Amino acid sequence: MTDIFAHGHSTLKYPNDNPYLNGPHKPIDLEYTAKGPDLEVIGDIPKDLQGMYVRNGHNQIHEPIGRYHPFDGDGMLHAVWFNEGKVEYRNRFTMTTGLMAERAAGKSLWPGMIEPRKATRRGWGSIGHMKDNTGTDVIVHSGKIIVAMSQCSEPYRLDTQTLETLGPDENWARILGDRGICSHFKVDEVTGHMMFFNFSEKPPYMHYGVVDPDNNLVHYVPIDLPGPRFPHDMGMSENYCVLHDLPLFFDPERLKKGQHRLGFHRDVPSRFGVIPRFGTNEDVKWFEAEPCYMLHLSNTYEDGDEVIMDGCIIADPIPDMSDLPKDGYERLNRMLDMHTTKVTMHRWRFNLRTGETKEERLDDEITEFPMVNGMHNGRGYRYSYNALPQPGSWLLDGLKKYDLKTGQTQKFMMPKGEFVSEAPFAPRINSKGEDDGYVVTFVTNVNSGKGECVLFDAANIDKGPICRIIMPYHIPTGAHAFWAGAHMLYENGVSLAS
Repeated sequence: MTDIFAHGHSTLKYPNDNPYLNGPHKPIDLEYTAKGPDLEVIGDIPKDLQGMYVRNGHNQIHEPIGRYHPFDGDGMLHAVWFNEGKVEYRNRFTMTTGLMAERAAGKSLWPGMIEPRKATRRGWGSIGHMKDNTGTDVIVHSGKIIVAMSQCSEPYRLDTQTLETLGPDENWARILGDRGICSHFKVDEVTGHMMFFNFSEKPPYMHYGVVDPDNNLVHYVPIDLPGPRFPHDMGMSENYCVLHDLPLFFDPERLKKGQHRLGFHRDVPSRFGVIPRFGTNEDVKWFEAEPCYMLHLSNTYEDGDEVIMDGCIIADPIPDMSDLPKDGYERLNRMLDMHTTKVTMHRWRFNLRTGETKEERLDDEITEFPMVNGMHNGRGYRYSYNALPQPGSWLLDGLKKYDLKTGQTQKFMMPKGEFVSEAPFAPRINSKGEDDGYVVTFVTNVNSGKGECVLFDAANIDKGPICRIIMPYHIPTGAHAFWAGAHMLYENGVSLAS
C-alpha cells in the first residue's frame, strides 16, 4: 500500500540549467509511505536485520533566490525500517521554522550559500543569512532522530517511527541560542553520549558540548580559535574529541565588509585540538599538521599515548578555475568534483605525551563518505566502508571496503546511471564480528526513475547487492545517513522499530 502523506507544491521552474536541480539531483515534492506489495523486492530481505536506515538530503521545494547550491535545499529524510524480513519506507520534510514560513508564503524567502548578500531577513547558521534547512546530517540519539545543516542550525528532533518533526530539541536548543549545532555530531553507541560542536563568525568562534543518554546538555564550553573558521567534522574517541582548526576559511578583511569568500591559506598549518570528553578550553592540546581541509572522518580511537584519526583529506580544496567562465555552473562543478580536489583516505597520529603529529596516506584512490560499525565508532576498528565518487560530478557510483589491518580492499561499481548514498554498516541480530552484517544504501536510478534501497553482504561487498527494494518513486541523491539498530529506537521502554 502506498499512502500519500502530502504534496509540497513545488514552485521550481523547468526547464532550468542547474545540474543540481535536474537528473539524479532532481527534488521531489511528494511525501509518502510505502509497504507490502508496492515495494518490489529483488532477492530476499534478510530476516536477521532489525532497525532503521535513515538518510538526510537537500530537497529544494521553491524557486531559489539567486544561484542554487546543492547544500541549500530543504531537509528531507528518507527511511526504511526492517523487521523480520518485512520493510516499510517513508520520506518526510523536516518542518523547520524557515520551511514553514516559505510554505505559507508560497516562495523562497532566504538565499543560499552562493549569494547570501541577497538576504533581506535575519537567517540561521554561521553565515547568518541562510534558512535552517537541516539537510546535511542525521543520527538517532535518546530515542529520537536529530538533524542539522553543516553551517550550524537549530537541533531539530523527529519521531523515529513516523518521521514527524517534533521541533527544536526541547531540553537544550534554547541554551545554544542562535549558534545551534553543526552537522557531524557524534554518538557513542557504547555510553549513549552525543558530542557536538558549533562555530560562528563572532567570538567565541567555537563551542563544544556533550549531551547525556537521557538528552540532558551536561557540558558546553567555548573554545578559543585565532578567528572565524569553517570546520565540518570532529573526531570522537573513547575519552577524547578532536576539534578542527583548518586553513580553509573566509577572507578576514572581506568578512568585515559582510563578504563571504573562502580561501585556502597554504602557509597556515592545520591544527587539531584534542580535548577530554568533559574537558574545557584549558585542557585542549593542539597539534599542528600539514595544511589541508576535510569534510568527513572515518573513525578516531586511542592507542597507548596516541589518539589516531582516520578520514578523507582534501589536498586541494580550492582548485584552479582560471580557465573557466565566470557564468554558468562549471566553476561549482569543479569545486565539488572530488577528483579535482583530490580526496583520499589519510591518518593522523597525535601523541599526547610528546606533542608530536605523524601523518600517513592510507590509499591513493579518490574516496569519500566513510562509515564504520557503530559499536566500533570511537574505538579500535578494522573496516571502513567508503563511497567512490564519479569524476566530474557530485555523484557516488561505487562502494569500497577498507581492511585497515591487512591493507586489502573490496570494491563494487554500480551500473551506469545508478548512484549510491552514504552507506552505513548494519549488524545482523547476534552479530559475531565487526563486519558480520550488511551495508545498506539508497540508490538513485535514473534508468528506471525509481529509487531503491540496496543491501550488500558487508563481508563481501564486491559480490554486489544481495537485495534490492524498489520504491514507487524517484529518490534524489542525498547527504548523510545513519543506521539505528532496534536497541536505539526506544523511548520510555517502548520499541519504536517498525
